Amino acid sequence: MIVKKEKDQIQDYLKDASNTEGFCDAVFFPESVKDLQDIFKAADEKKIQITVSGNRTGLTGAAVPKGGIVISTAKLNKIIEINKEEKFVVVEPGVLLSDLIKELKSQNLYYPPDPTELNCFIGGVVATNASGSKSFKYGATRSFVSGLEILLPTGELLNLQRGENYADSYEITFQTDKERLIEIDLPEIEIPVTKNAAGFFCKKNMDAIDLFIGSEGTLGVFTKIKLSLLDYPKSIFSTVIFFNEEMNALNFIHDAREFSYNSRKKNRKNTINATALEFFDKNSLKFLKNNYTQIPTNAAGAVWFEQETSPEIEELLINSIAELIEKHNGNFNDSWLALTEKDRTEIENFRHSISAKVNEYITSHNFRKLGTDIAVPDDKLFNFYFQVVNDVKKNNLNYVVYGHFGNSHLHLNMLPKNNIEFMLAQNLYRQFCEDAINLGGTFSAEHGVGKNKKEYLIKMYGAEAVKKMIGIKKKFDSELLLGIGNVFDTEEQN
Repeated sequence: MIVKKEKDQIQDYLKDASNTEGFCDAVFFPESVKDLQDIFKAADEKKIQITVSGNRTGLTGAAVPKGGIVISTAKLNKIIEINKEEKFVVVEPGVLLSDLIKELKSQNLYYPPDPTELNCFIGGVVATNASGSKSFKYGATRSFVSGLEILLPTGELLNLQRGENYADSYEITFQTDKERLIEIDLPEIEIPVTKNAAGFFCKKNMDAIDLFIGSEGTLGVFTKIKLSLLDYPKSIFSTVIFFNEEMNALNFIHDAREFSYNSRKKNRKNTINATALEFFDKNSLKFLKNNYTQIPTNAAGAVWFEQETSPEIEELLINSIAELIEKHNGNFNDSWLALTEKDRTEIENFRHSISAKVNEYITSHNFRKLGTDIAVPDDKLFNFYFQVVNDVKKNNLNYVVYGHFGNSHLHLNMLPKNNIEFMLAQNLYRQFCEDAINLGGTFSAEHGVGKNKKEYLIKMYGAEAVKKMIGIKKKFDSELLLGIGNVFDTEEQN
């Protein structure tokens, strides 16, 4: 097992994609469960705090240490099994999502959850219950996690298989490999109807495995992850549609979303049923113009629409989309249509590039990222969108908006030029998160809470519910050594 302590060797492990910075004494690179158990044993004896680090693509500071040591899962990177007949894969936590997708595609298999950052580790994907563009149809990571092997801070292992252990109302009992029973009480919270990745998943009669999905490195370390798969689609229709008026783009999304909901409800195969339904505002398009010169100059907004299809229904689908574009005055002639696999990849790269460009801007100005991860109920989306945009404009801040508008989930990224603007943007960010919560939505739809958003968890669920979540953590990590500072304040945990 490799251990690194020199500052120049561990520098990369002290920052994540949000530009959150930290410090630690050493970074450990375990290659087996035994290595992990040895680290936990030594940490327990010396009461050293541990932060688990994936590929540090997160945006909330969860993988950034605030002292103690870091465990990197980079060496735990084996694809253990791909089962084509039963359609599942078993991996270690350090497998790159991009590598997994590539390997599965070679075997005509499909893992739909599609986080924007493909360089993330699978362990991080599960730890944050990550989601992405295809979550409009398929939901978040949780929907595809069917098994977990988890090493607890005690050195014990939990083996959880979906469908084998359920809560009895709000009580769950876990049994470790040492036959120790761990009994926990779940808080009775109201989970938003929107996408949500805030705090522990707690629900009456829930599957026990769901507690660990989205737990952000606070309860244990994943050592094996079993994911359910689908057959790779026969064909994928993908297009970016430009609109000269923003409201036309938003109305297109509204109608495409309603068509999709109706298709799923009635199990219709030959009409609109979007896999991805994404929005880019005018500022996002301008932000990308240097890299994508073919973006129409007069575009006030754009929509990325993607749908799985088949040769038999593709013509019907294209006709339906064309009618919807015409209805909402889309710029059909300037729209991008993927005619080949290469074209489709380029459209996906276009979608992913806006996030990368924002991260570059933030890093170059040395600010922490101030990009919202908020989602609201569908019927509240448009009014909420106009409200937050108007508030930013009134304060003369540069910004871009893009996101998963099919899920009523928006990323508004404020781009401050100096410290005064950064402080102003911080106050607006706080206001937007609270407003989303008050509308029945969430402050964290896909990125988790980490170290940067803890103040909003109490606002969302209440102090008593958060106290119960901390109690759950203590059942698995009684010495409070793992992922301290993530999700909850350290002071609350003691």
